[in-house]
Amino acid sequence: MRMMLLTAGTRGDVEPFAALARIASDRGHEVRLGVPDHSGVDPSGLDTVSLEVDFHRLVQAHGISPWTAVRHFRTEVGPGMRRMLTAAVRETLAFEPDIVVHHPKVLTAPAVAEALGIPHVVVEAVPVLTPTRQFPAPGVVTRDLGRFNRATYAAVRGAERMFRRDIDRACAQLPGGRPDSVAAPAATLLSISPQLLPRPDDWPASVHLTGSWHSGAPVPESDATVLEFLRRGPYLVATFGSMASGDPMARGRAVVESARAHGLRTLLLTGWGGLALPDDVRGDLRDDDVLAVPSLPLDAVLPGAALAVHHGGAGTVHTVARAGVAHVVVPFLADQPFWGRQLHGRGLAAAPIPQRKLTVERLTAAIDDALGCRAAAERVGLEVRKEHGLEAALSVLASC
Repeated sequence: MRMMLLTAGTRGDVEPFAALARIASDRGHEVRLGVPDHSGVDPSGLDTVSLEVDFHRLVQAHGISPWTAVRHFRTEVGPGMRRMLTAAVRETLAFEPDIVVHHPKVLTAPAVAEALGIPHVVVEAVPVLTPTRQFPAPGVVTRDLGRFNRATYAAVRGAERMFRRDIDRACAQLPGGRPDSVAAPAATLLSISPQLLPRPDDWPASVHLTGSWHSGAPVPESDATVLEFLRRGPYLVATFGSMASGDPMARGRAVVESARAHGLRTLLLTGWGGLALPDDVRGDLRDDDVLAVPSLPLDAVLPGAALAVHHGGAGTVHTVARAGVAHVVVPFLADQPFWGRQLHGRGLAAAPIPQRKLTVERLTAAIDDALGCRAAAERVGLEVRKEHGLEAALSVLASC
């Protein structure tokens, strides 16, 4: 089978698609992967094409304020989406696949599949497309609305209306232009562990909660400095990924001081600006109890950690859960508050702290609560590591 995989977003959106591309290729399928630029994911060995958009730049450009996002829509977000939607159509037509597998943000994927007369399958790392009574659409509201939960999913569908002209322009490449109607997805795949999100009973049979997607590739060994730090006693891992808005210095200070209050050392992954280590904290290290590095594979440093402090992105949530480590979630935007609440409700994390309310006092208390979740996190980690999400996803694709 010739599979066209199209993804959008930052590292957490690209890694699952890359893992799916690798396992499908290993099983003899012809796979081409369309990816955004500068995702931080190693594409070596894969047949990849650029979708001509840098989501890291978009995140940095408009941050998390809705007013700033509106201000930068014309200069950054709009042009980036136009390039991506057009590239997705062009590259799919060039590959002539038997099936299109796509991220929800790739809004032109269903139209090009319809024009080619082939099925399309949508992949969700966050359950934003299929309505349910059990919870509102992540990123739309932050509290349970009971019987009105299903109505919140209409807001997510509004994205297609927002980019209607861009979709029309991109689909001008298709014979006959944009189709008048598009078939529903042949299937919806959710690369989510049922240990973190039990399957709602009102989802249709075409929606598959596969379990987390993890390649199982060998974890690269960390360098000697990192290994020595990890061996010297209890530590926490802190990462906020690409969440660079606000004051990363203040967040770095809060993490280090809160960790010290519990006798923990801090491995600070500064990422794309989400965290920074202030000079006065750096200059007063207690027995070298802080190590700040731009990035490390989480799979290499989480085993053995007392807990993880993170922003609550879907990819990070699953990586921490797979390691059997408790969480403190500091959500910034989109689906992150949803995952913070979900983990807390499952007994795997302290109550989430919105990033604007992060203080040393609040984080110190949250770390204390999270340390009490370690036994539950270890039990869940054992179950998540048993999942074969990629195998389940490939089985669904083969049946489409």
